[in-house]
Amino acid sequence: MSSTRTVLVLNSGSSSVKFQLIEPDTGTSVAHGIVERIGDANSTAKLTLGEQELQRDGTIADHEAALRTAFELFREGGGELSDYGLVAVGHRVVHGGRDLYRPTVVDDSVLTAITDLAPMAPLHNPPAALGIEVAQRIMPGLPHVAVFDTAFFHDLPEAAASYAIDRNVAEQWKIRRYGFHGTSHQYVSQQAAVFLGVPLEGLNQIVLHLGNGASASAIVGGRPVDTSMGLTPMEGLVMGTRSGDVDPGLVMYLWRTAQMSVEDIETMLNRKSGVLGLGGKIDFRELHKQIAAGDTDAQLAYDVYIHRLRKYIGAYLALLGTTNVLTFTAGVGENDGAVRRDALSGMAPLGIELDEHLNDSPARGPRIISAERSPTTVLVIPTNEELAIARACIDVL
Repeated sequence: MSSTRTVLVLNSGSSSVKFQLIEPDTGTSVAHGIVERIGDANSTAKLTLGEQELQRDGTIADHEAALRTAFELFREGGGELSDYGLVAVGHRVVHGGRDLYRPTVVDDSVLTAITDLAPMAPLHNPPAALGIEVAQRIMPGLPHVAVFDTAFFHDLPEAAASYAIDRNVAEQWKIRRYGFHGTSHQYVSQQAAVFLGVPLEGLNQIVLHLGNGASASAIVGGRPVDTSMGLTPMEGLVMGTRSGDVDPGLVMYLWRTAQMSVEDIETMLNRKSGVLGLGGKIDFRELHKQIAAGDTDAQLAYDVYIHRLRKYIGAYLALLGTTNVLTFTAGVGENDGAVRRDALSGMAPLGIELDEHLNDSPARGPRIISAERSPTTVLVIPTNEELAIARACIDVL
C-alpha cells in the first residue's frame, strides 16, 4: 500500500470521460487517460501510466462501462487504484449556480442541485451528474468532491455580475453572470505570481483561457473583477463551436423569421457556431493550414476570433487602469504564437509589447514572452485544472 495520497480527478462529458490520478502534495501526475466515443461501436479507452501506453478499442456501452474499462487498464498496467493511496475522487462540474461555490462533498442533495442546474449548462452539467452517480456506485467507500467552474467568480462585483434586465425576473430565475473556467483562471493567476516571485495581492492581471472553450478575466489582488462568460458558457469570446457575444435579438429574429425552434437555435449557438461555424474547422492548426491555402472562410473565422479577443483585452485594460501581467493559457493560448502575436499587435502605446523571438519559442513551460521594455509582463502559463481540483479535494477533506 502506498504511503503517498492521490486523488482521482474525473471530467465527464456526454460521450467521454477524462481522468487523471494526481499526487496533490507534489503535483505529480501518476496516470492520465480518456475514454472516448462512449456508446459507439468504435469506442476507445487510453491510459498513460508511467512509461506505459495502454489502449482498448471496441464498444463501451455507457459511462459505467467507461470507468470500469479505465480501471481494467490500470490492472493491466500492474496494479489496483487502491495501490496508489487513493483518498478521494474529484469531479469537475461546470455550473454551481448561486449556492454551490465551494468544493463540496457530494451527497444526494448536492447531486440533485447539479442536475437542476442543467438548463444553465446543458452540455456540461448532465454528464457531470451522470459521472458522479457512476463513480459513486463503483467507488462507494471514497469521498466524492464536486469542484465548480463558477466558484472563483462567485463574488464578482455587482456591477460586473448583474444584467440590465427586469430585477424581479433576474431574482426569481437566478439570472446573473456566473463566469466559467474559474478553476483555470484562479490557478493560472496564482501561478503567475509564483513564477514572477511577487505577491499575488499586488498584481492586476488579465488571464486569457483560450481553448475550445475560451474566456477572459480581469483580476485584482487575486480576486476577479470581471470575466467574459456569463449566465452560461456561451457569452464572451469566440470559441471552437460557440458563438460568444451575439445580439440577444438574434434569438427572437431566428424564431420568428426563420421558424427555428429554441432548441435548434441553442444547438446552433452552442455546437455549430464560433470558429467551426465560420471557418469549418475547430483545430487552429488546421485553420492556419486553410488560411495558408487561401481559404477566405477560414481567414474570416480567424479575423473575427482575434477581433473579439482584442476587444476584451482593451476593455479589461481600461477596467484595471494599470495591468501588471497578461497571461495566455489553455490549448490555443499556450501553443499558438500567431494568436498571441495578433491579439497584442499594436498595443505598445497601451503598455504591452511582445518579444517576437520569445513568442515564437517552442518552449512549453511557464515563460515570459514580452519585451524587456514592456510595462505589462506577458506570460504563457500552462493551466492545470486537474491539479487544482485535486488540491481542492484535499482542502475539503
